Amino acid sequence: MTDTPTPAVGQIWQDNDPRSYGRRLRIVDTDDTHALVELVTPRGAGHQQAKPGRRTRIRLDRFRPTSTGYRHIGDA
Repeated sequence: MTDTPTPAVGQIWQDNDPRSYGRRLRIVDTDDTHALVELVTPRGAGHQQAKPGRRTRIRLDRFRPTSTGYRHIGDA
């Protein structure tokens, strides 16, 4: 099993929530508690979707491979 890296600027993460299957985010900034992320790939077809480039903040403790978290894909 591979270790999950600490969230850092430039990394790509995928949403594990089945309702957001396929959604990928790029970390553009971090602070002590949150990461500012930019949408790279919207979730699967058939849903109302945000446009790529949209930014939002996510708590750093959500960047772990659980059913409600995120899994590391790679670096941008």
